[in-house]
Amino acid sequence: MAKITSKELRKVWLDFYIERGHTNIGAVSLIGDGSTGVMFNVAGMQPLMPYLLGKKHPKGTRLCNIQGCVRTVDIDEVGDRDHFTFFEMMGNWSLGNYFKKEKTAWTFELLTQKFGFDKNEIRCSVFAGDESAPRDDETANYLINLGIAPNHISYLGKDNNWWELEGTIATPCGPDNEWFYPRHNRPCGENCGPECDCGRYVEIGNDVYMQYEKTKDGYTPLNNKNVDTGFGFERLLMFLNGLVDGYKTDLFSEVIAIMENKIGVKYEQDEKITRAMRIIADHTRTSIMLIGDENGILPSNVGAGYILRRLIRRAVRYANEIKLDLSCIIDIAKIFIEKVYDEAYPTLYSKREYVYHELQNEIDKFNKALALGNKEFEKVISGIERKNQFMKNQNPDYVEEKLITGKSAFRLYDTFGFPIELTIEMAKEKGFDVDKQGFDESFRQHQELARTTSAGVFKGGLADNDEDTVRLHTACHLLLAGLRKMFGTHIEQKGSNITSERLRFDFNFDRKLTDEEVVELEKFVNDAIARAIPVERCEMTVKTAHEQGAYGIHKAEENETISVYKIGDVDFQICAGPHVKNTSELVNFKIVKQEAVSAGIRRIKATINN
Repeated sequence: MAKITSKELRKVWLDFYIERGHTNIGAVSLIGDGSTGVMFNVAGMQPLMPYLLGKKHPKGTRLCNIQGCVRTVDIDEVGDRDHFTFFEMMGNWSLGNYFKKEKTAWTFELLTQKFGFDKNEIRCSVFAGDESAPRDDETANYLINLGIAPNHISYLGKDNNWWELEGTIATPCGPDNEWFYPRHNRPCGENCGPECDCGRYVEIGNDVYMQYEKTKDGYTPLNNKNVDTGFGFERLLMFLNGLVDGYKTDLFSEVIAIMENKIGVKYEQDEKITRAMRIIADHTRTSIMLIGDENGILPSNVGAGYILRRLIRRAVRYANEIKLDLSCIIDIAKIFIEKVYDEAYPTLYSKREYVYHELQNEIDKFNKALALGNKEFEKVISGIERKNQFMKNQNPDYVEEKLITGKSAFRLYDTFGFPIELTIEMAKEKGFDVDKQGFDESFRQHQELARTTSAGVFKGGLADNDEDTVRLHTACHLLLAGLRKMFGTHIEQKGSNITSERLRFDFNFDRKLTDEEVVELEKFVNDAIARAIPVERCEMTVKTAHEQGAYGIHKAEENETISVYKIGDVDFQICAGPHVKNTSELVNFKIVKQEAVSAGIRRIKATINN
């Protein structure tokens, strides 16, 4: 097999299928659009599901691409030599066009003629059959006709040779043909093959024959038979270059080299440092991909933004552990964007300065709290150990506690920005567990407090309907509407306090507003005041409110009647009130101060002047 660079591998794959009538459809956003129920795209075929189910694709029936994917379910495994949170899948598809005969021939040609695989060493597996579908003798016969020895074909069950997107229905699925190649010529026994776990055979890729649609009642044949090919880019690149460590390919080689030079330790010289290098490299790569995506996200405390924050903060923690200057993380990002993926991801390259800025912002934010958070963590551990020693002195049979309370874990999260997963990981390294259920309860109580204040139970007399506190309550709605318009609908109220003199409003945001942004925000609110917009209250079910576009934190059931306030085209929010009748009653809005509350939470103080 000839050695190959990552850029050469991209070109070979795409050129091969374009020459055979396929259209390169390019990669779509890494961020899930909600249609498949997942946060990120986790498979190359995922964006094509509507077309695999029968919808006409605008670019035809023969398609190919190399699609980026993000998977974090096994993030704890990252640090070994072959796990990544971002990875790419090389794919090609037939949407009701060709089927098994053509596909087996093309994969065989690609492997043997383009990549130099010995056909006598290739092993394949096909579906053995069950109540879902019959044994795939058709594919097996095509493989034999191409020159694959019959005893090199294994018939395996659904766990091995059946593909469907887990946890979903209305998904295309069917049997697959997997292709394997040996790492070496030392079989573990007489029956050594792809089905054994000795590690000799590497799965190169697979061809899925989507003949069925998974429904709640079982499997229904599709009108059009489709082909979905998936070859792991990183895995094939590693194998073609004779490597067993994915971090030694040219995707990572310069990144690893810069870390070696910065800390003066060679890769693989120290197991703990090597693991940290891999985590930093992987998490930085995934982070820049998510920030620089066409639908790019930013670190936050919810949803996909929380995953991104966790990745960056985990990278920062490991950089500090191996005494790697944090500026190196930005250098690593530059290598990925400007050298490795500059051609493959033009949108990422065009957004590079924005990506560096936002990445640096999150690094700085967490690093400031990290030292204090680590001290707090060590303080918690020391406290438990002191208690254990005291109890052991009192009773030699005392069983030592090795549990960090949920309350302590929540303090690390709320005050120092430690994702709960990071606390669990750090605790595990010291032989401790974390009361995750207790953390969840502390988090729930925190959210409940935010819901209570959002519903109108404010300190300072709002419940008594004072003419100033009521006006300031309406000002809170306009303020939140302005923040959401400027920074996105992920902005939420995290608490508030109103007196007759001023409002105090907490919201999720990761930096100080610039002077220009403060002016813009004030202008938004004052424009709404100047327009003299009526403030209308109505009652409707939660379901109806959501259907009409209302937002807000609430505890009601879907069919329960709630109060909703509408301020023209400016704001439509679930709220118990009370409010003014018209925005003109607010006269003039002025932000007097902004400050940090905790990691990721900002506070604005404002007044309304007569």
